[in-house]
Amino acid sequence: MSSAAQETTIYEHPLNEKMRTFLRLEHLFLQVNYHLPQQDIWGSRATVDALLDMANIFSRADIKADLIKELDRHREKLANMRQGLGVDTERLDQILKELEKATSSIYQINGQIGHNIRSNEFLKTIMQRSAIPGGTCAFDLPQYHYWLELPHEQRQRDLDDWLRSLDSIHVAVTLLLSLVRGSTDPTREMAAGGFFQRSLEPQTPAHLIRVGLPKGTPLYAEISGGKHRFSIRFLEPSETERPAQTQQDVPFLLNTCIL
Repeated sequence: MSSAAQETTIYEHPLNEKMRTFLRLEHLFLQVNYHLPQQDIWGSRATVDALLDMANIFSRADIKADLIKELDRHREKLANMRQGLGVDTERLDQILKELEKATSSIYQINGQIGHNIRSNEFLKTIMQRSAIPGGTCAFDLPQYHYWLELPHEQRQRDLDDWLRSLDSIHVAVTLLLSLVRGSTDPTREMAAGGFFQRSLEPQTPAHLIRVGLPKGTPLYAEISGGKHRFSIRFLEPSETERPAQTQQDVPFLLNTCIL
C-alpha cells in the first residue's frame, strides 16, 4: 500500500445490487480473517457471526450466477484490451489466468453456495437465536457454550472446515473488487459548499464510487446515486445533534469505477 493510500480515508458507494453484495461479502471475509486466528472465545464468536451473516446473504441471492457473470464480463473486457497500445500484456495475461481459474472454481461448487452451513444443525440453531438480542448467550445455547469452551485447536478445525467451502467465493470477490477499484485513476475534485454531483454515461455504467479525504479531516462523505448520476455531501459529525453539511469548499479525490 502506498503512503498516499495510508494517509487517505476512502468512502465507497456501490451503484448496483451486485456490487453492494460483493462489498458486504468482502467486509465479512475481512471480519473472519481478523477474528479467526484469535484463540479466545470472543474471536470464535465473531467468526461464527460473520459466517452466519454470509450464509444469510447466500440464501437471498444467486451469488454463484452473479460471480460467474461478472468474471466472464471482466475476462471479455480485458481480452479486448490486449491489442491496445501501451498495454502490459504480461500483466494482462496474468489477470486473465486468475479470472479463468476463479471462474473454474465457482463452476465446481455443487448446489447453492453456503448450503453446508445452513444445513448444519449446530449452526442452524445459532442462526435462529441470533435474531434475538443477546440470544446466543450461554443459557440460551448450552451446546454453543460447550463448543466455545473446547480447546482453541478444536474450534479452529471446525471453523476451517465450515469456511473451506467459501474459499473460491473469497478469491473471486477479492479479485473482482480489486479490478473494479483499480480500473481508474483518482481525479482531484472540489465540492462547493460541501456538495458535489455528477451525471453518468448510460452507455458505460459505473459500478462503484470512491471518495478520498486526507486522514484527520473533520468531515465524512455521504454518497448516494444510481445508474444516471451520483451526489456527495460532506458532513460534519456530531454526537449530540444531527450531522450537518459543511459550508466549506471541500477538495477530495474521486474514482468513478466503470470496469
